[in-house]
Amino acid sequence: MQKNILIYISFSLLLLITSINGQRLLKVSVSKNGKKGQVSSIVRNGMTYISAKDISKVLSGNYYYNPTAAKVEMKFDNFNLKVTAKNQFIVLTNKNENKNVVFQIPISTLLINNDVFLPIDYTLKYIEIAYQKKLKYNKKTKDLLVTNDPSDIFEQLRHTTPTEITVAKSPAVKHVSNYDIYGMDITEMANGTLIRLKTTRRINKYSSSIHEGKLFFFVSGASVDPRLIKSAKPAGAIRKVKVKTVRGNKQIEFTLKRGVKFADSLQSSSKDIDTDDILITIQNGALDKLTKNLELDKNKWNFDVIVIDAGHGGKDPGAIGVTGLKEKDVNLGIALELGKILKEKMPDVNVVQTRTKDKFVELYKRGKIANENSGKLFISIHANSLGRKNSKTRGFEVYLLRPGKTEKAIKIAEMENSVIKYEDNPQRYQALTDENFILVTMAHSAYLRYSERFAEILYKNWEKELKVPARGVKQAGFLVLVGASMPSVLVETGFISNRKDEAYLKSKKGRRKIAGTIYESIVKYREFYEKQMSEESN
Repeated sequence: MQKNILIYISFSLLLLITSINGQRLLKVSVSKNGKKGQVSSIVRNGMTYISAKDISKVLSGNYYYNPTAAKVEMKFDNFNLKVTAKNQFIVLTNKNENKNVVFQIPISTLLINNDVFLPIDYTLKYIEIAYQKKLKYNKKTKDLLVTNDPSDIFEQLRHTTPTEITVAKSPAVKHVSNYDIYGMDITEMANGTLIRLKTTRRINKYSSSIHEGKLFFFVSGASVDPRLIKSAKPAGAIRKVKVKTVRGNKQIEFTLKRGVKFADSLQSSSKDIDTDDILITIQNGALDKLTKNLELDKNKWNFDVIVIDAGHGGKDPGAIGVTGLKEKDVNLGIALELGKILKEKMPDVNVVQTRTKDKFVELYKRGKIANENSGKLFISIHANSLGRKNSKTRGFEVYLLRPGKTEKAIKIAEMENSVIKYEDNPQRYQALTDENFILVTMAHSAYLRYSERFAEILYKNWEKELKVPARGVKQAGFLVLVGASMPSVLVETGFISNRKDEAYLKSKKGRRKIAGTIYESIVKYREFYEKQMSEESN
């Protein structure tokens, strides 16, 4: 019988190798068939990240690094795995079938020294899929074991949670043009300007920068329609547009109006995954004012108010379970239990409930309640559904306020947002398109890292404590989150269209366990929050 080849990668702390932005970059020892090697790693917020390049080499795979896009493509026999810096999406390519599958992880990867660092807890299973051999990671000893046993993770995911996998696809309707970039729209927003470059194909090599009152957009290996300028009417921060050829590549030059302020983290170009168009956002001074106000009011940012929002209610039942269980009842039961625990164990914090009985509360009022009470954390509790028919899909999800990145996330947001049909004036809600998301995401950017941190803590606790599977941290445009000007998440506690999840959500034991897990997450999040506030005030 052929013996398994064992590879032990020890993640014990070694000598400090270097320092990047105040973070220690470590080397981890690698033992493979008696030979020693090293894999670069870094620890941030208690999470171990490993080098995509190094782990590729350890597993005898090749890799390609694209410095322009900050991507690493890890190459194995039958699969390639593409990871992008500061991104939550991983693209798996089946080379035999020429098909792509996109996975989402709860937290973003890191960019360090022209390399992408991966959170090992969340990416190991996808590396295993690409490598096609089982990988076993021991969190306590921080050892990674690689065997020759075939991996079955991909087949399990495909058969048990198909909606977690989104197959990349091209838009159904493509614009016919002889040029890769054929059009441009410039739109002024309340606190910024959006530039949409219309494309006929996916463009991988591009970048943007600002210098002396001009925004330069560089594109490599792509053609630009010379009539582009005529299709673009200057608006917002844009005063003038030119197209030039620099060293054989196209450059679009935007002359900016005087007095426009920029934030480097918000002035960025990004892909619109539904159309392949490229979106460039320019931020004016609105967020600067918000940031200054936050600096002045730090003494008001004590962690003293938590807002719990029980979704739906009254004439709005929400989703209906397999046996007729109403989502509104599940949400309220968990919310009341959570409120009870908080009042008992965290008496110094004021607990605000958007509803404490079966009544209808309009979405905008939920955010209004949170803001008027100066909430420091907003948790909206919901239950998921794929319809009345019993479904195999089950599990917990936590959502952040961002444009939906998968068809499923968008559909879930649409379902939850459909509550406005019960309201007297549904027109008050502006559709959450990519274009006007520049308004809400910029406004929420001051709180985003706190929302992400709480979502990450909740996901990890849920995965460890509860029987309901944890399906990840995702993003979509929920109207109830738009109104809450504070760190906020929407929790889908399970699928009431699945008999197991429905039974668990219906039981007092299940609701108490869920509420307890959310409470424990709040405790850990509070420690992080108060530490951040203390550091920022010094």
